[in-house]
Order: sequence, then C-alpha cells, then structure tokens
Amino acid sequence: MIADELREQVIQLAYRAADAILEVYDSEFAVQHKDDRSPLTAADLASHRCIVDGLGALTPQIPVLSEESADEVPLAERRSWSRLWVVDPLDGTREFIKRNGEFTVNIALVEDGEPVFGVVQAPVTGRAWHGGRGLGAFRREKGGADAAMRVRSPALAPLKVAASRSHRDERTEAFIGRMAESVAGAIEPVGLGSSLKFCCLAEGGMDVYPRFGPTSEWDTAAGQCVLEGAGGAVLDPQGRPFRYNQRDTLLNGNFIALGDPALPWRDWVGERV
Repeated sequence: MIADELREQVIQLAYRAADAILEVYDSEFAVQHKDDRSPLTAADLASHRCIVDGLGALTPQIPVLSEESADEVPLAERRSWSRLWVVDPLDGTREFIKRNGEFTVNIALVEDGEPVFGVVQAPVTGRAWHGGRGLGAFRREKGGADAAMRVRSPALAPLKVAASRSHRDERTEAFIGRMAESVAGAIEPVGLGSSLKFCCLAEGGMDVYPRFGPTSEWDTAAGQCVLEGAGGAVLDPQGRPFRYNQRDTLLNGNFIALGDPALPWRDWVGERV
C-alpha cells in the first residue's frame, strides 16, 4: 500500500506538474508528432521531467513508467518490476491543443499488476481527484480540503454515458444504442475529454464509460484508482478488472468503466467486442 505522507507528496507533485503545463498553455507553443502520429508539445515534456524527477526523489526504489520515456525501457526490465509508478504527464494532448481545458496529469502506483493509488489533476481548474481501492476517493479544489466521493448507486434514469470527444467510433455508438433499448431510451450521452471521465463517474455525475479501441496503460491507471476508490469498476469485456505491466504490450484492450458495477453492462456490450 502507500503511506498517507507519500500520498500527499504525490498529489503536490501533480500540482507542480500542472504549473509546468500551464506555463506552456499560456504561450504560443509548437506541436510535434511522435512515430504513431500522436501529438507532442513542450508541456508534455515539461510535466514528464517534473514528475519523473519528483518521484525519483520521493521513491528512488520505485521505477517510473511514463508515456514520454516508455520506449526507452526494455521489455525484460519492465516486466521484472513488481512495483512501479505509471504516469501520463499530460493526458489529453489533443484537448490541450484545442485549448478546451479537458486535459489532466495522471500518476498511479501499481503493485503486482494492481493499481493501488492514483491522482488525476486538472491544470486549468486546479481540481484534483485521488484515491484507491480500500483508500476511498476524494476531490480537492486547489488550496482546499478533500471531499469524499461515491459513485451513483443505484444508477437512476436517465443513465449518463461518458463519450469521448476525440475517440467515439461505431462500436461506441452501437453500445449506446443497446443501452437505450434496454432502458427505453432513458440515456444521456455526455462528451468529456481525457481521464476526467473516470473522475466524473467517481463523483456520481455519470454512470458508464465504454471504450472500444486503443488506449495505453498510463491513460487508465490513475483514473481506475479513483473510480475504484469511489465504489466503481473498470472491467474488460469478460468482466475482469484491469491490470497493469502484465503483458508484452502497454496497449489496453476494450473496457467498460462503471459507476455502479451492478448495471447490466454485459447486455450492452454485444457480440462484436
């Protein structure tokens, strides 16, 4: 597990990374592209350096797997790590480029494949969410106290389904369609970027986040911690909780994030997943 003092230090580190991001956000920044064509800015790199250096000082014995340096870690070395930090220095770079504010800093601690503590921080609003299974889940306004969160359970009509602004495809539309059929149309799709969707589920503001298509482990680890701490779940289509650093690839498969795990999500998945 993780000590209370270290949890607070990591939350403060996320705020420092957010400050580094905002320095770029408020300037005229250039956009590069990685080999996979995903965008990269100076803000991604500034946040990466801040977090990697900070975690190195706080927990020199725990390796860091960050989106911006994951390619530098040999597979055999990574797979030998039983405890690691999984970091997305700037989740939602496309939203950052659009300047819509829907991007976050994600830091998660993983032990033996299980995400045990995570913090998601939204630089523009100054809000942070943190927690983990057995730890609870909390929202914090910048400079304020923590407020405990719980998912919306039992879920009430209309069911609110989080739909990505940048990654909504035919399978997501089909999933939403099956949801609508099962509850006689009583659903409300809501667009939201980055890992903010997990946090909205944890707050009780949404019920379901289906994702069909590629994400990476750093996209989901911190958000999963927050959601599980609030009583929710992140499951693969077979109903298994997401695990990390257990496979040769760092790409996730399809998943369904739920506020109320008792929802009949299997009926909505369909045969194509």
